[in-house]
Amino acid sequence: MLNEDMVRAALKNVIDPEIGLDIVNLGLVYRIDVLDEGSKVDIDMTLTTPACPAGPQILDQAKREVMALSEVYKGLEDVKINLVWTPFWNPSLMSEEARDELGFF
Repeated sequence: MLNEDMVRAALKNVIDPEIGLDIVNLGLVYRIDVLDEGSKVDIDMTLTTPACPAGPQILDQAKREVMALSEVYKGLEDVKINLVWTPFWNPSLMSEEARDELGFF
């Protein structure tokens, strides 16, 4: 059955084009809920800034990547991406790997 780790892995395919790192390691994904026995996925995520010019592209790609899991998990019917601003993103939310790659120590 579809689970949070599988959704998180799919979201690692979504690259912020301005930074060049995936949205999971950037710390943009706050919550993933797999609901109704895998038929629905509900995600809270943010962007690095409200004025992010790539925002619509990132949100669209996130939804497409998770919906692509329906090729294997036939029960997946709906993916909802909730754009949230609390907490406001900051570099401390990034994975250690992302901080190292971007030179944040």
